Amino acid sequence: MLKKLVLSASLALIAASGAVAQEQVLNLYSARHYSTDETLYSNFTRITGIKINRVEADDAGILARLKAEGSASPADVILLVDAARLYKADVDGLFMPVKSKVLESSIPAQYRAPATAAGTSWFGYSTRGRVVVYDKLRVKREDVDTYEELADAKNKGKLCIRSGSHPYNLSLFGAVSEHLGAAKAEEWLKGVVANLARAPKGGDTDQIKGVASGECQIAVTNTYYMARLLRSNSADDKAITDKVSVVFPNQASWGTHLNISGGGVAKNAKNSANAVKFLEYLASPLAQEYFANGNNEWPTVPSVKVANPALQAMSGGSFKSETIPVSVIGSNQTKVQQMLDRVGFK
Repeated sequence: MLKKLVLSASLALIAASGAVAQEQVLNLYSARHYSTDETLYSNFTRITGIKINRVEADDAGILARLKAEGSASPADVILLVDAARLYKADVDGLFMPVKSKVLESSIPAQYRAPATAAGTSWFGYSTRGRVVVYDKLRVKREDVDTYEELADAKNKGKLCIRSGSHPYNLSLFGAVSEHLGAAKAEEWLKGVVANLARAPKGGDTDQIKGVASGECQIAVTNTYYMARLLRSNSADDKAITDKVSVVFPNQASWGTHLNISGGGVAKNAKNSANAVKFLEYLASPLAQEYFANGNNEWPTVPSVKVANPALQAMSGGSFKSETIPVSVIGSNQTKVQQMLDRVGFK
């Protein structure tokens, strides 16, 4: 009788262990803090049966946590939201290079890390234009249709912008440095500082509100912030969008700067196969369409069509974007930060 009980207990333990072993999970560290992404993640679980355990923080917090955890980190996938942070994570060795024909064929080389013999460390999945918002009654469109004009004396005392050291601006300034060269870019940054209507503060939405309230006349923002206001049913948000217009800078030259959201497999991933499945899912038409329609971003996969009314209204359906590889823009961040310190751009 005792032997039977021991045997039964052993079989039960084996069955339980098998059930645990069969449970498929993915540990995601994400700087994407958008409630609309819930559907993006639940769709992946529905399709694959892989449960997502998610940790959310800003980009700096994610990178600091990964460094502190080291090889003991449970992270399988890292998602970050700008070129500067993706580049830093790559330089710090936080990604595991992967080889995926799906990702390499879907995502243009411009929107992923340079390939090595070991594979590619990160991939971009969505973009946001860094555009200019202006007071439609007090500012002429032709006075703000290039990034260079943000530093022109004609716009003195008109500009609102968030901290120069914020990743969104580090990426923009890194792109401008690539286009103009370091010396001219630093002179440009001096002009931007001279044209500020107030000290940099707040987020991108605050800059748009600053234009609408009359605190300033020109602001810089990522497109998805403006798209949120355009799609809002709030009377207050409509009052804001009625007072401002949007311009995609440099359409006659190098094109509008695009910021990026992307990610890769964590260096110490314990579920690397599931991680690659997730990255490939993010490049699928279903996920790419969700980036566009759920969070007002442009897909990086060229074949995916955008049917977002706010993005269409802002861009007129299409616009010229810059073609500098995102990895190059990210690599300029240290040089740009030194420029910001020299010109007093906080």
